[in-house]
Amino acid sequence: MQTRNLLPLLVIQTLLCGAISAQTSTADPSALRAAATPSSDQTWWKHAVVYEIYPRSFQDSNGDGIGDLNGITQRLDYLQKLGIDAIWISPMYPSPQVDFGYDISDYENVDPKYGTLADFDRLMAEAKKRNIRIMLDMVLNHTSDKHRWFIESASSRTNPKHDWYVWNDGVPGTGKNAHQGPHGSVVPPNNWISGFGGSAWEWNPTVKQFYYHQFYKQQPDLNWRNPEVEKAMFGSMQFWLDRGVAGFRLDAITDLFEDPQLHNNPETGGINAQGDPNLGDTYTNNLPEVHDTIRRMRAMVAKYPGNRVLIGETYLPNTAELDKWYGGTAKDELQLPMDMIVGFSNRLSASNFRKRIEEVETQVHGSQPLLVFDNHDNGRSWERYGDGVHNEQIAKLLAAMLFTTRSTALMYYGEELGMVTSMPTRVEDVKDPIGITGWPKEKGRDGERTPMQWDGATDAGFSTASSTWLPVASNYKTVNVQAESADPNSLLNWHKELIHLRRDLPALHEGGMVMLDRTNPNVLSYVRTAPAGAKAVVVVLNMSAQPQTLSLDLAEAGLKGKRVKAILTDESSLKGLSALTNVTLPPFSSWVGSVE
Repeated sequence: MQTRNLLPLLVIQTLLCGAISAQTSTADPSALRAAATPSSDQTWWKHAVVYEIYPRSFQDSNGDGIGDLNGITQRLDYLQKLGIDAIWISPMYPSPQVDFGYDISDYENVDPKYGTLADFDRLMAEAKKRNIRIMLDMVLNHTSDKHRWFIESASSRTNPKHDWYVWNDGVPGTGKNAHQGPHGSVVPPNNWISGFGGSAWEWNPTVKQFYYHQFYKQQPDLNWRNPEVEKAMFGSMQFWLDRGVAGFRLDAITDLFEDPQLHNNPETGGINAQGDPNLGDTYTNNLPEVHDTIRRMRAMVAKYPGNRVLIGETYLPNTAELDKWYGGTAKDELQLPMDMIVGFSNRLSASNFRKRIEEVETQVHGSQPLLVFDNHDNGRSWERYGDGVHNEQIAKLLAAMLFTTRSTALMYYGEELGMVTSMPTRVEDVKDPIGITGWPKEKGRDGERTPMQWDGATDAGFSTASSTWLPVASNYKTVNVQAESADPNSLLNWHKELIHLRRDLPALHEGGMVMLDRTNPNVLSYVRTAPAGAKAVVVVLNMSAQPQTLSLDLAEAGLKGKRVKAILTDESSLKGLSALTNVTLPPFSSWVGSVE
């Protein structure tokens, strides 16, 4: 939930958009050697392509205009053909849908809008037949205010579950946020604001206290300092682990704890889209206590067979902080915290990508990187990186980088088609609460959540309803699975080829990684070293709008061979390359080849 972490993301973008003067690696030589060494570890998630599905928008099976679990089951053959190893399903639990599933009222069931537990079990069984694993989104930071835990918590100060949430009496004061407490007029205890606008403290007249909600007021934060909360939430995770899920994507996981002394967050100047002061998140995000909880969670999950995995939504300011979420040298926390520093820099820069990718290759103690360029909280990469003219070529560049680097790959439904961000143009059409409260400066996240485009028929093949929960993007007649499947040069077929190369070529499947031509500001080049008996693979990506001529020295990667053979390229002029000397790359071109 990117908008649930606005300030960390702003920090990231400030760091990434600043000048990057160092073009050469400053990594420890031993770490570079380790990154260059092929691995024999065949743990499934280290080689996986994980596909996020926003269930409301993937496939409607019953004609109500909303996607559902049976719809996902109907499309498993497509996912198998694409080469997907695991599906991450955004929340499908019972929910009032204030935040479209991220406000959960029951962690151990399925929302009737999406189906039943029997439908889920059928999805699991059918996915297993196709060697596709199922992962669920687990929202641990908060519940819905309609969850029975909060209803009990808000009923009385003496209720056993009152301390399951973050309550406070407030401090003496007057003004628009003042309420009459037991001992006079009180206001919220500090300046913390909600990601959805306004104070992060909501008054409850029954108990005459404020409760904390980092996000919408219908999403009260759980008190993770209470051991009973951890026990209950771990129990809900075990419910699904017992049902066979392969693991979890952990929503807003860096936000579990907040400062018990409730210090004010620092003001950073200006106001945000909701009209609130911009604040830092020193006392509400990434507190050190969270790591003890994650270690216990990892130990709990490790008791299950099959290498179950924990993926974290981790918007962090730098790779050093990311390493802590792996557990550092102990590697006892998340197996796969998301590296947002690479995929959400939002500028196409060979220098930047080289630096950031090498950081995660060498500064996380050999842990597995996880790269991602698209999700349900950000405008699609088609626009974030595209120049409006060469968007498809740029999308192919990003896909080549995602699937040929030494990382687990996370993608978002429709990314493989080049689906666009379709923002509403009128506030009355906005469904996302943050867009409603922030309009027009913040238009919300509806634009990246529009229905999947399957074909050129009504509703793009997503539904038979007269209207869908969000309108289908206007380009669906040409940008869809059916049309792109028939075009050998389409973005969809480019994704298929890359994913299958990643699975079939030892160098891409398990090889090490060495950067080449380190001072080149426009072209990103690297070698995937191969295990014994296999061929190394070279990847060359021109990230500029001009032709680039270069010569690559494969000896930098310890390779003796100089002849190469194209495996995949989107430029016909590069298909016959036999050597990487004085090569001219067309604008935004991609080339993947083997070392002969």
